[in-house]
Formats: sequence, structure tokens, C-alpha cells
Amino acid sequence: MSPDRSGRGVGSLVAGVADVLALVLVLWIVLDLLDADRANDFVRFVHEVADWLAGWSRDLFSFDERWARVVAGYGLAAVVYLVVGHAVANLGRRRL
Repeated sequence: MSPDRSGRGVGSLVAGVADVLALVLVLWIVLDLLDADRANDFVRFVHEVADWLAGWSRDLFSFDERWARVVAGYGLAAVVYLVVGHAVANLGRRRL
């Protein structure tokens, strides 16, 4: 495989991982806003993964409204994962 193709492959993989991480966070925001049943195994799994991914940002804001804290805390993490992941992917594509 040529260096150009391997760089694209690695970059695509990094971007794909960033997309999946952001998708999990956005899915949790939607489930929370729709008041999904937290006793459900799928909802609990998404919540646990989202909590782990957004551990650094989920309590960063102290809005009075709970929904605003969820959207801001988990949404910030999703945006950071997307921006950083795609920036790293683009750097990898250029250098390899």
C-alpha cells in the first residue's frame, strides 16, 4: 500500500472513531431530553459510555435547568471530539 493510501486509511479511521464518540454523546442527549427509561439496558449502556466520554465536561456548567446542563456538558464533549478527531485525521492524511 502506498503511503498516500495508508495515510487516508488512518485518517479515515481516526475521523470515524471521533464520529462514533460524538454520536454516542448526542444519542445520550436525545435520550435524556426524551426522558428515556434509565432502567432500560440500552439506555443505561449509552448513559454509562457518555458519562465516561464526557467525564471532563459534564459538570462544567451550572445552569439552573437540568436539560441545559446536559446539552451543554455532553454537547461540548461531542463538539471537542469531532473537532479534535477530524483535525488529527487531517494532519495524519497530510503527513503520511
